[in-house]
Amino acid sequence: MLTCLALMVSTSLLGATALEAVPVTDADAPTGMIEIRGVGAGEFDAALWQGGMLHLLPDERHPFLEPRPGRFRNIYAPSIVKLPEGWRIFYGGFDGIETGNDFIYQVDTPDFMSFGERHTVISHGDFIHVCNVNAFRNPDGSFEMMCTVYPDPGGNNKPGYFSSPDGETWNDSPMPYHATLDDLVAIEGYEDYEGADINGMNVLLREGDKRRIYHNDFHNMGTVFRATGTDGQHFEFEQGVLETPYFVNDVKVFQDGGQDWYLMGLHRNTQGLWYSLSNDGLEFEPTQELLTPLGDEDNYIVAIGWVREGNQILGVLYGAGAVPVLNENRIFARWLQHRVVFEAEDGTRYEAESSYGPERQRFALPTEGPVSGVFHVYAEDGETPVGEPVPATLTPGEVWEIRSRLEIPTSWGCIPARPTEDG
Repeated sequence: MLTCLALMVSTSLLGATALEAVPVTDADAPTGMIEIRGVGAGEFDAALWQGGMLHLLPDERHPFLEPRPGRFRNIYAPSIVKLPEGWRIFYGGFDGIETGNDFIYQVDTPDFMSFGERHTVISHGDFIHVCNVNAFRNPDGSFEMMCTVYPDPGGNNKPGYFSSPDGETWNDSPMPYHATLDDLVAIEGYEDYEGADINGMNVLLREGDKRRIYHNDFHNMGTVFRATGTDGQHFEFEQGVLETPYFVNDVKVFQDGGQDWYLMGLHRNTQGLWYSLSNDGLEFEPTQELLTPLGDEDNYIVAIGWVREGNQILGVLYGAGAVPVLNENRIFARWLQHRVVFEAEDGTRYEAESSYGPERQRFALPTEGPVSGVFHVYAEDGETPVGEPVPATLTPGEVWEIRSRLEIPTSWGCIPARPTEDG
């Protein structure tokens, strides 16, 4: 008897993949809904970002994170750090506290669906406020962050630098660490640095043994600047990197086409977020609009933090509020996802208008079902088809997953295995 071997081959060798829709039998969607999983963003695609075609779906939890109960409730400035077991979201503001002083907080999440206990990381200490955090985790498990502290001896906002070997002890002190004047950052060569007002526009980026700071200055508007140092606290001014009315708030580096791509996120304390790209981190392309408010809840946007996993950008968290005085902010989320449209046999099309975390979408199916049709799947630009339409029969309350499967050409035929004992 002749048997055939199952082959394990690279998709790059096959040159073709196909999609399939698979029911998830151990999960349920809300009543009257269909949930689609496996729709998160793929590898960073520079052309997609340069073209400005981004299928960003708002999370249905709007806002994504609320402040804890208490007298002062105003959280924003999210900075998202990948952990081996999930992510850590750092953020600043008043998280249900009894005084109007900004602190830095953190909360861990395995998947952006559930969240652990919140902790205070940095206290304002010698300052009135410490906020606008931008953080990262090093390969050895240590953490570094740049924050805005106010006031410096001259009465201005300045960056402060904080580090931790394990995420528990910061600047040699158990959480919460109380910030001091010794934590202030110095930038040599920047004209009148003592008089600079750097508030909500301080980004720390690690490249090898170099640390970069990207910043604006309220007393020198219209330019994003860069400086470089080695210890996170002492920097040498380099140059302006982008002429823009917007304020830098996050910079991450991705790879595509054998090149580095610096992705800068910017805000303006107004109705929008923007981004800019660069191949060297010193000269950035003109800004493009990333998103605008969805309604009153996020009408005034004050901060942006990229969500990344390896070389994928999953989406963005941002701080925003309903009032221009910016004291009622919450944290909102939008996820970069494939666009999925279900087309029923009668031609009716169903499509999600919101997401549920980075990998899921939901849409209403207003019938008892079942409904037969096909899934149309598009890339993260929302327009480019991915594979052929996928047939499925849906019943409200079901969860489905979109997967890739290999298409092995039939001309390959059967590869004989060794004969079995029965011939």
